[in-house]
Amino acid sequence: MRCPFCGDNGSQVKDSRPAEDHAAIRRRRFCPDCGARFTTFERVQLRELTVLKKNGRRVPFERDKLAHSIRVAVRKRDIEPERIERLVSAIVRQLESSGEQEIATDRIGETVMRALAGVDTVAYVRFASVYRNFSDASDFETFVQELRPPAGDGEDDGADGDA
Repeated sequence: MRCPFCGDNGSQVKDSRPAEDHAAIRRRRFCPDCGARFTTFERVQLRELTVLKKNGRRVPFERDKLAHSIRVAVRKRDIEPERIERLVSAIVRQLESSGEQEIATDRIGETVMRALAGVDTVAYVRFASVYRNFSDASDFETFVQELRPPAGDGEDDGADGDA
């Protein structure tokens, strides 16, 4: 592994342990050339994914880009970083195990929205507003109305039928 400080290729592993989500190995490294210490993470990658953009371009899938967009959606919400990491890992695993090498941006967005819906409603709405390109407040209003259960869904309305 190349040292990020001096560029030497002779870094040494000093400690290895599972990362918090047990989906990666955390390695502490030491560079004998410059004396710097740094951390690397090793993850299982089932297959190389390619993202098929709406304009037809194909770009390599970037886990960090996915993680960043989710962190933006959950910003200032009471969600532990470990839970976010598990969520990102689960989404990546789901995409990798789909059997497809090319994944359309629409599919990635819908997968993220489903995952966020189960974690935090505010983060879900935030992500949806960017993913679905909300243009004004009425877009938010319509989307939030879809989240609410319809009135008269059979729940107790306080009337017990006694006269």
